Amino acid sequence: METFLTYLSVFLVGGILCTIAQILIDKTKITPARILVGYVVLGVILTAVGLYGPIVEFGKAGATVPLTGFGYSLAKGVEKAVNENGLVGVLTGGLTATAAGITAALVCAFLAALFFKSKPK
Repeated sequence: METFLTYLSVFLVGGILCTIAQILIDKTKITPARILVGYVVLGVILTAVGLYGPIVEFGKAGATVPLTGFGYSLAKGVEKAVNENGLVGVLTGGLTATAAGITAALVCAFLAALFFKSKPK
């Protein structure tokens, strides 16, 4: 039963975040790129004020996989690096914390470019 509740919380949190983004895309004139950037910034802001941590504890991957989770990772990485290295951590912490995700995205994009041919619209 505990596993089911974990899956349910992950689904609900991730689903709510995705639903909000889809509503913004469908009902406003905000471009998808701006919505994506807004989600990253929102993740950083909510982490900075201490609100995103409880969401991550409840929603687990449902909160860390969407772009708000990327902002959360950036903020946590900066916080950790500042505590360890001082002010230099502001410049290095976010990249250190998200390097694996950024690298995975670049490798997948490269592989997709190798195996698939793009078509003009």
